[in-house]
Amino acid sequence: MADTGFRLEHDGMGELKVPAKAMWGAQTQRAVQNFPISGLTLPRAFIRALGLIKACAAGVNRELGLLDAGRAQAIEVAALEVAEGQHDRQFPIDVFQTGSGTSTNMNANEVIAHLVARSVGQPVHPNDHVNMGQSSNDTIPTAIHVSAALELKEKLLPALAHLAEVIESKSRETSDIVTTGRTHLMDAMPVTLGQEMSGWAVQIRHAVERLNAVTPRLYALAQGGTAVGTGINAHPEFGRRMAAELARRSGVAFKASANYFESLSCQDTAVELSGQLRTLAVSLMKISNDLRWMNSGPLAGLGELALPALQPGSSIMPGKVNPVIPEAVTMVAAQVIGNDVTITVAGQSGNFQLNVMLPVIAYNLLQAIELLANATRLLADQAIKGFSVNREHIEAALAKNPILVTALNPVIGYEKGAEIAKQAYKEKRSVLEVAKRSTSLSEARLRELLDPAALTRGGIKK
Repeated sequence: MADTGFRLEHDGMGELKVPAKAMWGAQTQRAVQNFPISGLTLPRAFIRALGLIKACAAGVNRELGLLDAGRAQAIEVAALEVAEGQHDRQFPIDVFQTGSGTSTNMNANEVIAHLVARSVGQPVHPNDHVNMGQSSNDTIPTAIHVSAALELKEKLLPALAHLAEVIESKSRETSDIVTTGRTHLMDAMPVTLGQEMSGWAVQIRHAVERLNAVTPRLYALAQGGTAVGTGINAHPEFGRRMAAELARRSGVAFKASANYFESLSCQDTAVELSGQLRTLAVSLMKISNDLRWMNSGPLAGLGELALPALQPGSSIMPGKVNPVIPEAVTMVAAQVIGNDVTITVAGQSGNFQLNVMLPVIAYNLLQAIELLANATRLLADQAIKGFSVNREHIEAALAKNPILVTALNPVIGYEKGAEIAKQAYKEKRSVLEVAKRSTSLSEARLRELLDPAALTRGGIKK
């Protein structure tokens, strides 16, 4: 060729120039040219899953006597290189592509075929050999499930367990520190910091339970349904054996879907998982905003906590330090909530036998998992683990809290309690001082009834 920077490849639509150094073929090149939309490509986790699927397919087809041992072994070696991330630059196709993900499936088939030809010189066809027994319509949904399951197992669930442990440790450390509770952002009855943080920890533990509850459906794989769910052109044992081989290689209990028509035509499990990720994002938003409020000030805000000082907080105000980690986590939460909206809309695009928004589901689902895993560890290690408590400030505010009068209700009644609270607000005096003057209760009895630490244990004070 006169143009040495390219080579000629062909597919069913004819010949096409492909960059000489590219490992992909004509179908990938057409997709690169057809979808210059965002510059966003499918994540590493998805390409890893796709490589694992192709490796397992080669092995299963060899066992079934459909693929000769030489080709099967060569495909398996090349596919595992793809799974390990050795060729990620060879997957250039935009997320916003054909809705079935056919372009990305063919991208994998072409790259693996090229690797085989380059390494062993054996002719391998991307469709006939690498894609044997498969269709984009079952391979891409399978890759969504496999990649999400592995990311949960290896990244998000361990990160959440770590965050819960850090919060629980900090809760134990602060179990004796009584602070002013707040409802409607207004002073309320006292709680301990340990009690407050125990609520955070349970939020995270519940998130783990919710995510684990999705896994029976997430572990069910579409592979074996091929084009429309009937399994056309695949061996009857292919799907079951594929799930078993993926389970063996990954350590995740994958199984063949009980109904391929459901697995191809909808993405309900991805929508379900995304909903649980959204719930986790809401929890992290609440925890992060609590930290921001408690850290606010330090003079004109609540000033109860001091988060670790990580970087200067202003380009104009010297000495200012901001709660950068909770702020970053709240932005992650907002992004994940937005991702869930995209996945929800995409999940509605299951038309007859196929969902046609698979790539955007994969991208948003995997991005959400990755962001949450990373943000969760940062919140644990860079914010919660190292914050200090301003005991003196907390105790001073607590002593002036008129809402403590609530503890006197069973003894003096609500109306009298309200009168005392209003007087305490007005005179900026403690409830104890005002109650001594306006009730017949002794100071010793009042101190007993109004003891903030005792009030954190609940119950009626008689």
